[in-house]
Amino acid sequence: MIFTKYSNTFRWVMIAVSFVIVSLILWNTYVFFQNFKEEERIKMEIWSFAQDEFVNSDTNTNLNLNLKILNSNTTTPMLVINTDGSIYSHNNLDDKKLDDPKYVDKLIERFKSENEPIEIKPFSTIYYGNSPLLNKLKYYPLALLLILLLFSGVIFFFYKSNKNASQNKLWSGMAKETAHQIGTPLSSLIGWTEILKTENVNPDYIVEIEKDIDRLQTITERFSKIGSLPTLETADIVAETLNSYDYLKRRSSNLIEFDIITPKEEIPVKINKQLYGWTIENLVKNAIDAMKGRGKLKLEISQTEHDVKITVTDTGKGISKKNFNRIFEPGYTTKKRGWGLGLSLTRRIIEDFHDGKIKVLESTIGKGTTIQISLKRLNQ
Repeated sequence: MIFTKYSNTFRWVMIAVSFVIVSLILWNTYVFFQNFKEEERIKMEIWSFAQDEFVNSDTNTNLNLNLKILNSNTTTPMLVINTDGSIYSHNNLDDKKLDDPKYVDKLIERFKSENEPIEIKPFSTIYYGNSPLLNKLKYYPLALLLILLLFSGVIFFFYKSNKNASQNKLWSGMAKETAHQIGTPLSSLIGWTEILKTENVNPDYIVEIEKDIDRLQTITERFSKIGSLPTLETADIVAETLNSYDYLKRRSSNLIEFDIITPKEEIPVKINKQLYGWTIENLVKNAIDAMKGRGKLKLEISQTEHDVKITVTDTGKGISKKNFNRIFEPGYTTKKRGWGLGLSLTRRIIEDFHDGKIKVLESTIGKGTTIQISLKRLNQ
């Protein structure tokens, strides 16, 4: 309970602590790099002193020591350039490449950018670069940051997937409980309908009541299927779309102009009838809400060689392009009393259960929106 209550604070504390730790590591690496670079500078100054002693000394007192120092540099790349621009000596460089004057000039410029040259008065100058170890150390902070970013990404996606799994489990439980709760009054309504049939009641009323009871049974089946893998069966997508479309058309405002365009022939598709019908109803209801109960609503079914396209077009307020994907996220809604679940469930039904696609095909603010569903058709 305590952890749940302060989970957000705990998360920010962990982020702050991680930031401080990373900053300390990077700073420590920078300090170590500078110290190491300074040590290399001291070694090169000692090397230059030994070179000067070796060339200018008239005695052989320190000959062995000077030679040992001169031969000790096995890692740092360096050039000793005479005052006339010729190469006096070099270390840890490719002999063949040094035959190219342009390469030598570029090398000298690079070395000057990495380290201050050391003069050996009066006849030469030492240009030296960073050793391979120092170069590797230079890129260590970048490698560390990359590892931390990758690690953070793994943690984020794990947290996100775990959170989504928990949410899905919660919504599935709520849906099944809703289906269970509807079942009791629904059974009672069926019983009362049978009683009404024996009374002197207008049969047309009973027919309409039975339609709504069938509707409640369909809704109950839909909610009971959430959280479990639905069974798909071959069905005519045109007929199933018309069933859901006509039901809402009969129960909608006369201020809405309905239009539907479908092929005359059947189009077989593998679907779950209850869940697909729910999808069409969600899209039609959203279109009606977007038009505030007044406007034109068009549903069109078309087909290609492999797919069937179902588009729902309204003349509502439209959607900004940045929200084309957001409208399908759980909790996103522009309604004051909305939960933001309709289009989220619609996407899950189409993409997760039917291996299809749903997207905002086009939308213009103040003019309307077209949402398209794509499903794979069966080869006849």
